[in-house]
Order: sequence, then structure tokens, then C-alpha cells
Amino acid sequence: MRHPASRPAPRLSLALALTFGTALSSLPAMAQDSGPMPQGVSHFTLENGLEAVVIQDTRAPVVVQMVWYRIGAADEAPGKSGIAHYLEHLMFKGTDTLAPGELSQTVTANGGSDNAFTSWDFTAYFQRIASDRLPLVMEMEADRMANLNIRDEDWQAERQVVLEERGQRVDSDPTALFMEELNAVLHDNHPYGRPIIGWRDEIEALTRDDAIAWYDTHYSPNEAILVIAGDVTPEEARTLAEEHYGAIPAKGQAEPRLRPQEPPKRTARRMEMSDPRVAQPRMIRAVLAQERDPGAQQEAAALTVLAALLGGSSQTSVLSQRLMMPGTALWAGASYDGLSLDRTRFTLSMIPAEGTPPEEAEAALDAVLTQFLEDGPDPADLERVKTRIRAQEIYSRDSAHGRAYEYGQGLSTGLTVQDVSDWPAILEAVTAEDVMAAARQVLTPQGSVTGWLLPAEAPEEDATAAPPAAEPAADPALAEPAEQTEVQE
Repeated sequence: MRHPASRPAPRLSLALALTFGTALSSLPAMAQDSGPMPQGVSHFTLENGLEAVVIQDTRAPVVVQMVWYRIGAADEAPGKSGIAHYLEHLMFKGTDTLAPGELSQTVTANGGSDNAFTSWDFTAYFQRIASDRLPLVMEMEADRMANLNIRDEDWQAERQVVLEERGQRVDSDPTALFMEELNAVLHDNHPYGRPIIGWRDEIEALTRDDAIAWYDTHYSPNEAILVIAGDVTPEEARTLAEEHYGAIPAKGQAEPRLRPQEPPKRTARRMEMSDPRVAQPRMIRAVLAQERDPGAQQEAAALTVLAALLGGSSQTSVLSQRLMMPGTALWAGASYDGLSLDRTRFTLSMIPAEGTPPEEAEAALDAVLTQFLEDGPDPADLERVKTRIRAQEIYSRDSAHGRAYEYGQGLSTGLTVQDVSDWPAILEAVTAEDVMAAARQVLTPQGSVTGWLLPAEAPEEDATAAPPAAEPAADPALAEPAEQTEVQE
């Protein structure tokens, strides 16, 4: 059964919506968190299973609405890679009452902006708009949650758009191609080894029926998280959520997200790729690492601090001091993000200095890591890094969009509101012993994949070969099309 929805009026005020809304006292019972919520944050669940977080911030008359679906590229069936991202595109193609592109056009006409993104673990949609337009965007978002209409004239054209996006973002970028293959080697059993955007031949085979089946199975209120941040009270947000989302029935029970897991890794693996578009050699080394889990984020916190110690943006990082300053490397970094449903990765990367052979640069990196494992972190450096991380956490929470993203991504990867709120304190409690325990897990060769992306001479007959790719300004591991893809219709 489709959720009844009418074409949204372009200027619907919050006061008017509340006039027609149901009084808070008459709302159906909603599940609440048992523990105390941080200041300005409230949390409830509608009877249809839609989980909601409200983050009140009255500094500006602006609100961000985000709807996160607990479904992503890693949940796709084998042979259907790219369907999660493909449906993300099709979600902008209208409903029974909205024409293709009308949602985005309406948001823009009302002074706002919208977008969407897909990851391995979730798919999310958001709008940023004046707070008195919140009922407007809620009505439209609820409409496409329940009433998506994939027209015959749209699905093939949009599939071609996705193929062109892959061509631009992946197929024409040697670093992206390299990272795609390295990721597949690292995850030889887990679906994180598939690209979020999908393999080209499998994208080409996706159909309208595939998209409808994905939508009908997974786009349900009990598999979604609504996050509203900005100039709105919890009572207003709750009333509007019940009005617009509350009538949408759940599509059965949400199934457990069970995925194939990686077996123990006993060997160090290597790979090499050459491309004439690469100007300088670069190395990426990745190893599987612990993710942030509900009630158990301490190891992930230690890995976060370790990555910042080794290769953060500061010139005082270990790799900067011992590889870049002596002139062995032009760039050396470390990266880790624990917001993942299953095991994530810890990454080291390096671009050797001009004239430094790759094998010499890698040996120097290994020597630095061995020394770090023996000596541990300098106490002053550890405190400096923790202070910088604490400042970054504060800055990230200074914007409504940043806080909405933080809670949405956390809840869609299995954390609770309390877990997200506790994260800064857990980071602050990391000790040198915690860092060294984490280092012993990820800085050993066992289970690692080391890849080199090398320059190659263009074939003589190829007079139109693309020029060498520009060197990245930061960690080349971040150039991959990995964590999320975005589309603006």
C-alpha cells in the first residue's frame, strides 16, 4: 500500500504544520533511550520502527534533515554490485506526485540545498533549509520513502549516468583503479572488497526490476534513521515526524545484517600496478583493523590516536619527522576511520622523494615502524595529538550538519546515541599502553597488503595518451572512490 502524499506547497510554515499536527500528549508511545542524553540531543522511535535523533541548535534559523537507510553496497547480492548507489540516483526521479527532479528543484527554490551519498554500510539523503521549511522537506522525503515511481524512460538513462560517473571517477583515474584492486585483495571474502559504485559489467546489467526489488525490500521506516539538526525543538520535530513518517507502514521485520567475514590473515601480500598517467611512485599498505562497536570503542579510539601520531597533518607526526623531513619521502601518512559495521582498515601511504628508489623508501618506512614499536610514542607528542583530536571533535560538532552526520553515520553502523556521545571522552582516555597494543595489531606484516603504483612509459603508438596524473596534495589513500559516493541531481 502506498503512503498518501500530495504535491508539496512551496511555502509551508512550521506554525501551520503544527496547527494541523497532533498534539504531543496524544502521540503514540515511543521507545526512548534509558540513559541520559547529551545536552540538546533527544532520541525516540516511532511505532513503525523509524528511529529519530533531534539535535537542537538555535544559533541560526536553519535546519538539516537527514534520512539514513541501514543498507549499503556491502549488503548487495553477488552479481548485483552498484545497485545501492544506482537506486540512490533513481530516488531523485520522482514519485506518484513529484516529477523527476522536482524535490531538488523545490528545495533550491526555497533557498536550500540537498544531496545524497552511498557507502558500504548505508545510503543517506539530506536537505539543508530554513527552519520554517522543515515540514516541506519532511513531506517530500517521506513521499519518496513510500511512493517512489521509477518510470520506464528514466531507469536506462540513469544507469548510463552511473556508468559515466564510474568512467570519470574510477576508470580514468589510475589511483582509483589501483585502490579498487588493492581493496579487493585486502577483502577476499567480505563484500567490502566490492566497489561501492559497482563493477562496470555488473552496472551495465542492472535493471528496473533490480532497483524496485531493492527499494521494496530495504527502504522501510524500520530500516531508517531520521536525524534533524538545527533550529527546531524536540517537540516540534517529534510532532512533524509522526505526521509525515508515522503513517508509512514497515515492510516486514528488519533482517539482521549478516555478512561473510574475513578469515584470519597469515601472510603479507604484495601487488604492483604501472600506468603512464602516474608521475611518481606511491605506496599504499593496508591491514584490517577493529571497528567501533556499541559499548566497546576503546580499541578503535587507540587506533584513531595511533593514526594521528604516525601520520597526522602536523609536521610533528612520526612519519613526517623521520621520512619527510630527512628527504626520504615527499609524503607519508596514516589513516583510519572506525565508523564501519564490520572490520575496517588501517592504512599507511607514502610517495618517495625524487631519486629515492621505491624499495629504499619502503625499507626506511619499515625501519621507522620497527623503531616506533620498540620505543612507543613520545609522551609530549601523545598529549599534543590528543589535544588536536579533541579540538577537531569540538569543531566538527560546531555545525548542525556535522553533528547530524556524526549521529547518522554512528547509528547506521550499529552504534547507539550514547556511543556517539561518549566518543570524545573515550578518545581522551587513550593511554600510551593502549596505543602500543593497537600498534602491535596493525603495524606487523601479517595480513597486510602492500601495493605500489608506478609510472610507466606510454606506448609509442599512443600519441593521445593522457598526461601524468597530478600528485595528490594529501594522503593518496584518500583519493580512492571508497567511503562514499555522492550525486546531485
